[in-house]
Parts: sequence; C-alpha cells; structure tokens
Amino acid sequence: MRLEIFLIVLGMSVATFLTRFGSVALLSKIGLPSWFERWLKHVPTAILTALIIPSLLLPQGYVDISFNNHYLLAGVLAAVVAYTCRNAMLTMGLGLTAMLSLRWLGI
Repeated sequence: MRLEIFLIVLGMSVATFLTRFGSVALLSKIGLPSWFERWLKHVPTAILTALIIPSLLLPQGYVDISFNNHYLLAGVLAAVVAYTCRNAMLTMGLGLTAMLSLRWLGI
C-alpha cells in the first residue's frame, strides 16, 4: 500500500475517533435534555424511511405508482404485515415471497 493512502486512512480514523469520543465524553458530563432524547428516538425510523421509500417509488429512476411496480406492491404488503403482526421474520418472508412471486409470474 502506498504511504499516502495509509496516511489518509490513519488521519480519517483519528478524526472519526476524536469526533465520536469527544461527543460521548462531553455528553456524559452535561447530559441531554429530555426533549432531545425523545427526538432522538425517531432518528432510526427517519433514516430507514429515507432509505426505503426511494427504492419503492423510484425503481426505474422515475416515480412509478402502478401495479407494474413489484417493489411497491411487495413493500406495501410487507408494511401491512409488519403493522398487523409485528413479526420481523414473517414480514421479511412474506415480502420476499411476494417479490419473487411477482417477478416469476411476470404480472
């Protein structure tokens, strides 16, 4: 490996460590306000939504809200199963089965 690449990786590792360690050290001393802790509980849901929605609505690079969009149909089924059953394995299994069935049948 070239020395420049090694130094870049090392420098970014140090920068990442210092920013994360610094924030943990600072927050352990002063704590977080309760409103901020309540707000932070919604961050994972927001990030997951931001990752999933574009792949469901834009599978070809443009908005496709039709019965030909297999991603959207399987995603809606998975969302309904997740909401009603609250079982991750069942949700993933039915979503995957729906996606493969739609692809295989060519509907």
